[in-house]
Amino acid sequence: QVQLVESGGGLVQPGGSLRLSCAAAGFNLASYDIGWFRQVPGKEREGISCISRFDGSRYYADSVKGRFTISRDNAENTVDLQMNSLKSEDTAVYYCATVYYDGNICYPVLDSWGQGTQVTVSS
Repeated sequence: QVQLVESGGGLVQPGGSLRLSCAAAGFNLASYDIGWFRQVPGKEREGISCISRFDGSRYYADSVKGRFTISRDNAENTVDLQMNSLKSEDTAVYYCATVYYDGNICYPVLDSWGQGTQVTVSS
């Protein structure tokens, strides 16, 4: 199992942007399907976006479609999540994980989470 490390979170005003990065030292992330998820206290972890290792196809949850973009930076060995037009509803701890697909939906491999990175959207 690949253990991942998330970074890039912070405090941002509504309408602002953040770029999150998912990294794994000693592992080539290009060889893995990677997803971003988020969680608030008392709620289930929510799938946000995934990217395939085979064809680069991307999945986006309806809640972030058109605002978030997932991409690979193979030179840096990261999978990034560009978050634009942020809303207060986006406030959560964001995690990346290796994922598997069931049809068009991606699901996390549970033990691959990093520590998460906090995103707070507030005026």
